[in-house]
Amino acid sequence: MEMNASYTSFVAVGDSFTEGMSDLLPDGSYRGWADLLAGRLAARSPGFRYANLAVRGKLIGQIVDEQVDVAAAMNADVVTLVGGLNDTLRPKCDMGRVRGLLEEAVEKLAPSCGQLVLMRSPGRNGPVMERFRPRMEELFAHVDALAARHGALVVDLYGSGALGDQRMWDVDRLHLTSEGHRRVAEAVWQTLGLDAEHDWLAPLPPELRAGWAARRAADLRFARTHLGPWIGRRLTGRSSGDGRAPKRADLLPYEPPVS
Repeated sequence: MEMNASYTSFVAVGDSFTEGMSDLLPDGSYRGWADLLAGRLAARSPGFRYANLAVRGKLIGQIVDEQVDVAAAMNADVVTLVGGLNDTLRPKCDMGRVRGLLEEAVEKLAPSCGQLVLMRSPGRNGPVMERFRPRMEELFAHVDALAARHGALVVDLYGSGALGDQRMWDVDRLHLTSEGHRRVAEAVWQTLGLDAEHDWLAPLPPELRAGWAARRAADLRFARTHLGPWIGRRLTGRSSGDGRAPKRADLLPYEPPVS
């Protein structure tokens, strides 16, 4: 049973997860779950409009300052908001401030759109996940409480064993693969009350685990290529999103990316 088959506009708000990293297209741009969802919604509604305001590296304060008012003014049928996780991954994080900013965002967005969608973000299984799990779960408990108060929907990606599988994550260990983004799009689609097209929770087949030497070599490549630069940006106060504009800043008729 479908709750609503006539969504005609969609605005996505957030950081790299919503921008679409690491779902890479041939031209070097990123697609991601939000673009995939927009394409599917557009196929149902002629004249469907879509904006994606998300920018990689953004903290919840930046999302509130730079994206939330813009999104609220668009009065879309559907708005997705995913933010705060970048804050929880910082060595020092004021969770009270994060909760307050997320609440501010929800209070502005919920009355401005037809349906606000929040998410419990997925996490890659492993030691890093365990280190930050308490903060993440505090954030997600707040997401649940905000959704209950403001009539928002919540997509529980964190509870998916499949999305925690390391094979769903790119070599940077921070962003989902194309398959991961495909599953997130399906999860949001179903949460909006639309008929399921596949089982986004289906587990992956058993993994043939690489040997110790291969795993250590992969760890070293990751540290050199991704972890080192990430730490460098944190130490210097820089972000991968500095100076970067949203890929779809205006709520315009949807056009599929060039594949």
